[in-house]
Amino acid sequence: MSAMIDGIPNIAPPAGITGITNTIQAITPPVRPGQEEKATELGQVKDSAFGSLFTGLIQNVKDTDAEFTQAQYLLATGQLENPVQLGIAAYKNEIAVDLLIQMRNKALDAYNELKNMSV
Repeated sequence: MSAMIDGIPNIAPPAGITGITNTIQAITPPVRPGQEEKATELGQVKDSAFGSLFTGLIQNVKDTDAEFTQAQYLLATGQLENPVQLGIAAYKNEIAVDLLIQMRNKALDAYNELKNMSV
């Protein structure tokens, strides 16, 4: 779709989770001079078991979303031999998102418990 509306090009947004994460990465503020330490701390979190767990879960959500989007495309173009594959891909995507949300909620609950502990 390259139609122009009042001189503004009509650009289709990216589909799925990938488009959301690309948009979020695009609006993240640049690192300020006093924030280099926080950036290195975040890099250390990604290398931890906890960080790698969530990185894996997020990657799983991205992969299942891409699989679901591909199945939708194949069904729309008539190339999908078995339409049940679309339902399976949708269900896998739903389960991956639900698992990520549950893990996030459990992590936040554990953090709040630790935060509210009296020493």
